[in-house]
Amino acid sequence: MPHVYAGRYLRLNLSTGEHTIEPIDEADVKAYLLGSGYAAKLFYAELDPAIDPLDPRATLYVFNGLLSGTFAPTGCRSSFCGRSPLTGIWNEANLGGHWGAELRFAGFDGIVITGRAEKPVYLYLNGDHIEVRDAAQVWGKDTFEAHDILIAETDEKARVAVIGVAGENLVKIAGVVSGGHTHARMAARGGMGAVLGAKNLKAIVVRGIPSGKRQYADAKGFHALVKEDNHYLGAKPAIESLHLVGTAGGHPGTDKFGDNAILNWRGGNWTEGTIKTSGKAIAETIFSRHTFCHACPIGCGKAIEIKEGPYAGVYGEGPEYETLCGFGSNLQCDDLNAVSAMNDWCNRYGLDTISTSGVIAWAFEAYEKGALTKEDTGDLELNWGDAHAIIEMIHRIAKREGLGDLLAEGSREAARRVGKGTDKFAIHVKGLELPYHDPRGFVAMAANYATASRGACHLESLSYWRGNGLVWPGWEDSDPQGWIDKKRFDSTIGAETTVSFQNYMTTYNPLGLCKFIAKGTFTPAQTAELVNKALGWNWTGQDVLDAGARLFNFKRLINNRLGITAKDDVLPIRLTTEPRPTGSAAGVLPDMELMLKNYYRLRKWDENGVPTQEALLPEV
Repeated sequence: MPHVYAGRYLRLNLSTGEHTIEPIDEADVKAYLLGSGYAAKLFYAELDPAIDPLDPRATLYVFNGLLSGTFAPTGCRSSFCGRSPLTGIWNEANLGGHWGAELRFAGFDGIVITGRAEKPVYLYLNGDHIEVRDAAQVWGKDTFEAHDILIAETDEKARVAVIGVAGENLVKIAGVVSGGHTHARMAARGGMGAVLGAKNLKAIVVRGIPSGKRQYADAKGFHALVKEDNHYLGAKPAIESLHLVGTAGGHPGTDKFGDNAILNWRGGNWTEGTIKTSGKAIAETIFSRHTFCHACPIGCGKAIEIKEGPYAGVYGEGPEYETLCGFGSNLQCDDLNAVSAMNDWCNRYGLDTISTSGVIAWAFEAYEKGALTKEDTGDLELNWGDAHAIIEMIHRIAKREGLGDLLAEGSREAARRVGKGTDKFAIHVKGLELPYHDPRGFVAMAANYATASRGACHLESLSYWRGNGLVWPGWEDSDPQGWIDKKRFDSTIGAETTVSFQNYMTTYNPLGLCKFIAKGTFTPAQTAELVNKALGWNWTGQDVLDAGARLFNFKRLINNRLGITAKDDVLPIRLTTEPRPTGSAAGVLPDMELMLKNYYRLRKWDENGVPTQEALLPEV
């Protein structure tokens, strides 16, 4: 291979079976990187807004980040990109694990897929051997069963990205799962599993070339730097915590900061429940082992096994923070084993746990208020905290049965169809359900949710980390206690914080890195140094941030072409008019008018939310 990256991608038309191998120009890599950056470049050039996301003519773009498949810390990420069937706008669903590294070992940076197969198929990519195979034997199987069958049919060392029944049924909150039962990872958000389902594509199986090696600009220097960076990250308390108790370890902390969602975003505290459904509780009861993605020095995954009780037999990747908050505090279920079973079902069906728990919470509140009745639910009582009712709704959503057929469309569409004022508690931005970090606890997140490229997405900013007291040395002045006490509620600086974090976080998917290393105070300058050693570039930390700003604005242009303007940069009315009743964030509401005015000024967007020419920095 000529580079750290392969310099080529596969383009496949499932309607005709034809494929080509396309080169990637080095100038485009410098301008857009790879991953979701390069995917956005192709998407913009090929976009026809008249084509529905589930139309056979719609295109799916799957690309590795620039450093995926290397041993850069967490160099494993891939992005499944295109137009979301849930939101109708740009979407990138990011996947960890080992699938992306294997795709790079096979000699490809990405796969572009259009068309629709006449019958269910899967793609098998083994180096330059490219084959579309019959998938009748795995259609209708859950992701774990399908994974094992496809491994047996292809190569024991292959990696599988597969949809479940939810994707087959075009559920608009369906994702793509890799890793099987032992290490389930999901490209979850925005319904990309439904895009595969609409193409009759059950899975993409990849096997690398055993002799394939990366060629670094400075191999000795790169390996030394990776060793140094891994040591640096391993010494950070935030990284140590992620290793010991995973993202679930933060559940009690989010309650302390007023950051979690409670009772469909109406509550103030759920302290005892968060303790029962925390990473510490997992470690003390059902923990089995740590799991690691490719080149990961952290090991945040926590495999579990339930050996007794009504959920005995559930095992595999355990629930992470978003899942525990969504099915726990937001739906009021404090049974850790039950929430673990909910997580397992979502992984099997290929359902995004954030959107699934969010739309179920909408249904529970609609039932509570009489907008949905037993006639609508098929005599199922939707009572807060009822694990049986929650699990039953997961089944119905995946299979599009009864009320589940409505919820499979997402909160925005469900509320539109039901009416009766239910839109006031459908918690989404641009159709994407909110992840479980409250913009009333960290107001900079309000500006992020309103402007993020794929709708309500915490990962496009992660600015609540700043409110937890986290700083990047040499990038921002250190005032941890001030942020914890007051600045996290300050709307006058919310836009500046949002823009800074968005610019940095926007580079991670295109680079193929996991954002958790940023939680370990991995700086833009350190990121630049990794790229330089690997590729021979001459980046600075500012170059990293400039690249992020450029790509963020470019994705905004995509959304502008899809009809997004300033009028769409809004939060759910509950989060701008109803403060949390108790806790450290009680009484706080974000000043959206002030923050968006400042945000547009900083981004150099016009009053309609369109980037000006000044905002579009030179590409290289």
